[in-house]
Amino acid sequence: LLLRRECCSFSNGEYVKAGLAELEHWCYNATDEYAGSSWDELKHIRQAIGFLVIHQKPKKTLDEISHELCPVLSIQQLYRISTMYWDDKYGTHSVSPDVIANMRVLMTEDSNNAVSNSFLLDDDSSIPFSVDDLSKSMERIEIGDVEPPPLIRENSGFSFLLPCSD
Repeated sequence: LLLRRECCSFSNGEYVKAGLAELEHWCYNATDEYAGSSWDELKHIRQAIGFLVIHQKPKKTLDEISHELCPVLSIQQLYRISTMYWDDKYGTHSVSPDVIANMRVLMTEDSNNAVSNSFLLDDDSSIPFSVDDLSKSMERIEIGDVEPPPLIRENSGFSFLLPCSD
């Protein structure tokens, strides 16, 4: 969404919002076994889409945008979506120039404090599993016990894959 300007349009926001509504309905009806926390995992995209489709953006303050409408988005992400937004349906404008200027000031302060300057989502180290957890959950497979498919068995070029007869 934040990489391509054509994705930051009002009509694209409406389109994605409709898809999110279907997904929300599925998550609501599905059991936790299938849906789990998937709806919560989409909070970044849900808030970004909420920004795209909200009316009267020029009247919104930075505080309203960053604390009420899009609290999980970083200032870099808000700046990016605010500056890339375009209304292909009604011709309305993005946030006010004052809000954009305030975002720039905050981003400059953040860069002085060595905060990530990226508008993309960083890897989340709080994911509740490790590589060890994954490897322990995998079934052990002995390669020698796996029978090659017929196409490989019949092709002499793959004879090195066939079990050796002692």
